Amino acid sequence: MLSKYQNIYFLGIGGIGMSSLAQYFVHEKKNVGGYDKVESKITQNLEEINVAINYEDNVINIPVEFFDRDKTLVIFTPAIPKLNKQFVHFKLNNFKILKRSEILGLISKNKFCIAIAGTHGKTTTSSILSHILFDNNIKFTSFVGGISENYNTNFIQNGNEIILVEADEFDRSFLTLNPNIACITSIDLDHLDIYENEIQLKNSFIDFTKRIKKDGILLVNENVSINGITFGFENHSNYYISDYKIINNVSTFNINSKEHVFEVNFDMPGKHNALNALVAFVVGLKLKIQPEKIISSILTFKGVKRRFSFISKYPKIIIDDYAHHPIEIKAIRESIRDLYPNKKVTAVFQPHLYSRTKDLMDEFASSLSDFDEVILTDIYPAREKPIKNVNSNILLSKINNINKHLTDKSNLSSHLSRSDSEVLVIMGAGDISNEVEKIKKTIEQL
Repeated sequence: MLSKYQNIYFLGIGGIGMSSLAQYFVHEKKNVGGYDKVESKITQNLEEINVAINYEDNVINIPVEFFDRDKTLVIFTPAIPKLNKQFVHFKLNNFKILKRSEILGLISKNKFCIAIAGTHGKTTTSSILSHILFDNNIKFTSFVGGISENYNTNFIQNGNEIILVEADEFDRSFLTLNPNIACITSIDLDHLDIYENEIQLKNSFIDFTKRIKKDGILLVNENVSINGITFGFENHSNYYISDYKIINNVSTFNINSKEHVFEVNFDMPGKHNALNALVAFVVGLKLKIQPEKIISSILTFKGVKRRFSFISKYPKIIIDDYAHHPIEIKAIRESIRDLYPNKKVTAVFQPHLYSRTKDLMDEFASSLSDFDEVILTDIYPAREKPIKNVNSNILLSKINNINKHLTDKSNLSSHLSRSDSEVLVIMGAGDISNEVEKIKKTIEQL
């Protein structure tokens, strides 16, 4: 179906998931263009490979070739408002319009597909696995939800015999996939704007597992009560981690199976990241890559931008992370404690979505209370409108910490320059990352 379209137009092209698809279609020699409401490093990189992008939704901004309905496919993200002028134009004129998830389903349909699912860990696991595949000359294409530090891109390609994708539970997007190998890294309550409760969320993951191809493989976290090959930290799992420790800022641990024990060194801190490496290791085994080669690749994995990224180490340690869920915030705190057990830590957090903040308010407060100092900014709304009595002030009031503040993003650098904490961690899935360089410059001038 995709072959009949020469023009591919993206609504929300600057999104991390959309931009990898845009790069794919450029590689497929398609004419690619799109709209996004803000210019960013991602859109600038796309423009450098001749993708035509406009930043106002007026229909007149659409390049003329994308008005040909028979030759143009439109791909959109759920973040695009239904009243977006360009979206309305394409809809009224009966263009073929598909969600990003539907496109991934079509691309992977007749290929060997590996799908990494879970409420946390998808991007890091997919990135580690992409590096293992690339390092071992496996012919694959991967669509990653973050920028790989090894390849400086979220679209990694070395052929197309295997398609590696992140299977997103939001909007039940992963139900467009039919993987040969599927992994579920975790299931924690989230997206209650889509799922009414945890039962509905889990049932959606169960539906996902039913889409695995005949004779396919399912890997599941030991804490997820779905039948499959299990992994985790408990020795009753099929594959499990033991003897985890940090030596000279490097994570070391053993990967155990029924027959073997493998010693692994990994440059990313945190037990949650060790678990991500374990999943990638097991998938590599299932693809018949030699374990010693997988371990060697894991050692040379450099990380993912905004996944425990070290921005500066002097005069203060500055860490940037995408964490936007209480479980993720807790994992970040534990990782920092492992690395720097005696250092004072300030957490800067920008809540993401009114709905998530409302549904997980108490859990956010609990996870943030464990830091020495907490600084909140206003909620980043993304696709949502405000919800009455849901704001950062209310979240702040629930945090059990006397050293807590609410500030505007523009004042963060000034505030942090006065902090006596030795470690600063900036967290959130919104636009808080835009402040990181400014914070770094201010701190390095101290």
